[in-house]
Amino acid sequence: MKYQRPKGTADILPEEAVAWSYIENVAKKLFANYRFNEIRTPMFENFEVFSRSAGDTSDIVTKEMYDFHDKGDRHITLRPEGTAGVVRAFVENKLYGPEQIKPVKLYYMGPMFRYERPQSGRLREFHQIGVEAFGSESPNLDVEVISMGMHLLKKLGIQNFKLVINSLGDKETRKAYREALIAYLEPHFDELSDDSKERLHRNPLRVLDSKDKNDQKLVANAPSILDYLSDDSKQHFETVKQLLGDLNIPYEVESSMVRGLDYYNHTIFEIMAHDKVLGDGDVTVCAGGRYNGLVEELGGPETPGIGFGLGVERLLLLMQAQNAALPKTNDLDVYVVAIGDETKAETLKIVEKVREYGFSADQDYLNRKPKSQFKTANRLNAKIVMTIGNDELAKQVVNLKVMATGDEQQVKLEDVYKNFPKLFGKFLEK
Repeated sequence: MKYQRPKGTADILPEEAVAWSYIENVAKKLFANYRFNEIRTPMFENFEVFSRSAGDTSDIVTKEMYDFHDKGDRHITLRPEGTAGVVRAFVENKLYGPEQIKPVKLYYMGPMFRYERPQSGRLREFHQIGVEAFGSESPNLDVEVISMGMHLLKKLGIQNFKLVINSLGDKETRKAYREALIAYLEPHFDELSDDSKERLHRNPLRVLDSKDKNDQKLVANAPSILDYLSDDSKQHFETVKQLLGDLNIPYEVESSMVRGLDYYNHTIFEIMAHDKVLGDGDVTVCAGGRYNGLVEELGGPETPGIGFGLGVERLLLLMQAQNAALPKTNDLDVYVVAIGDETKAETLKIVEKVREYGFSADQDYLNRKPKSQFKTANRLNAKIVMTIGNDELAKQVVNLKVMATGDEQQVKLEDVYKNFPKLFGKFLEK
C-alpha cells in the first residue's frame, strides 16, 4: 500500500523549513520590539470555545471545523484560528490580574485546521502567525497593531500591498444597523442563497460576507454601517484614521467589509496584496481587528482586545513570487575530511569541539574516499575544510582550506581545540 499525506496538508521539507524558520524569526524579533510575548496554546480545544467566539452562523463553525467526540465523549475541535484559544488561556490563567502590565501583549505561531476546498496558499492544515493585545480601548493600540502588521510584511520583502479598514461599531451601532440591513434584505429574501436566507434574521452581517455572486450583487447597494455608528464608535474610528495619517500609512475605507468571525467590533482591517500567484484581484494576506466583549464571552471580566493573524503558506507563496530574500540552506562553517580509519576518532573530536564553540560542523559518515568528501563539502557550501590524514595525525596538525579563496595552511590541532573562534575569524578575514 502506498501511503500519502491527507488531502489539504503538506510536507515541509528541510530546504523549505529554512524559509519557514526565517519568517518566524523575523516576526519574533519585530514582535519583541513592540513588547509582545509568545504564548503557546493547545491545538485542540473544547468545541464551545470556538462556537461561542466565532459565532454559530459563521462558515468556520457551520462548515469548516474539524470537530469530534473523544473517548470521554467530550466535544473537541481542532483549532480553526488562533484568537479564541489565546482568549481562553488569558481568562483561565487570569492574565487580566492587577499584577499584569496593561495592555497584555501576546503572539502565537502554529498550525490551524479548517475543512475547506484546498487551493493555492490555502490548505486544510495551515499555519498562522498572530498577535493579541488585551486591556486597552485606545485607538493608538489599534493603529500600533495595524502598523506592526504592515512592518512585518515590509521586513519580509512583500510589495504591492494595501491597507483596507472599516468599523463595525459597538452594540448600539450593531443593533441599529442590524435592523436596517434586515429591512433592506427582506424584500429580496427569495433571491438570497440558502445560507443567507438562514442567516438573515440570526446574523444579517454574515450576508455581507457571502461568497455567492448573486448575494454580492444584492448587498452592493445595502446601507453602510458607517452611517449607523454611535457617537463613541464614530469618534474611535475617526481617531484611528487620523493616527494612520499621522504615521503616513495610506488606507482605504471599505464599508461592506465585516470579516468572517462574529466577535469583531469597532476597527477591523485587512492588508491585501495584488499578485497573480494568489489569484485574480486583491487577496488578503494579514487581517484582524478589535474584539471588545470576547473575553467576557469566554468567562472573563470586561476586557477589550485587538489582534491580527496571517497565513504563513500564503505569505511564503507571495514572497517567492516577488523574489523576496529567502535563505535556501543552513550555512556550513566547517567540513572535516578524514583520510584513513585511524583519523576517525580525531575527526569526531574536531567536529564536536567546533560545535561546542557555536559553529556548524560536519564530517563523512559513509567511509568515502577523500575526493567524494571534498565534493560533499562543496555541495554543502562549507566555508572552511579541514583535512586530517595519518601524517597530520602523527604531527598533531590539520590542513585548513578557505573554500572561497582557495587559501590553505597547516595549523596545530592544539590551536583548533583551544582557540578555534579566533582561528576561524583570522582565516576568513584574509
